[in-house]
Amino acid sequence: MATNEATILRNYLLLPARLPTIISLQEFTSLFPKSQQSSPQIRSLYRDLQQQRNVVVDGVSQNIDAQIRQGKALRREVIKARREAEIEEQDDEIEIERMLFGSTSNTVQSKQHTLLTILPDMDDAITDMEREIQTIEEEEANLLESIKKAVGNMSDLRYGRFANPKLKDEVLDGLERLQDTCERKI
Repeated sequence: MATNEATILRNYLLLPARLPTIISLQEFTSLFPKSQQSSPQIRSLYRDLQQQRNVVVDGVSQNIDAQIRQGKALRREVIKARREAEIEEQDDEIEIERMLFGSTSNTVQSKQHTLLTILPDMDDAITDMEREIQTIEEEEANLLESIKKAVGNMSDLRYGRFANPKLKDEVLDGLERLQDTCERKI
């Protein structure tokens, strides 16, 4: 993932996600009845909500960092594959040179196979390729799961959903208890 992609993700998902950016303490306090706006529990409730929001934002930040690391690893793998392809291309050129001019000191002598010697080598190559395919499929499945999780977490944050689906009900219950307490004090 390029630096500008990481910057875009951080600016788009993290900066506007902090609670003071969404609602200030004064705005939060003004949501309560006038008689209860001076209660210290409102400030405590706001701080608790802010802390929960920060945990979610920190999780998204970690997911962004993980995506950056995966992007770098993927770029390294692409570069490695390109280099291997270039080496294979050079080998083809050497083979053509060998066919045109015969064996020279510049070219490497290839191993001559017979039917009996090539079969075990081909079986080994098949086994190696099957193992490599299995490893790649496992990596692909893990990467896909990680991407789905990161996308899900990022969209939840963007649309104001929390990892705890009961948070809204818990906040409302807490506010009702706060309101009951304030009414009993008055």
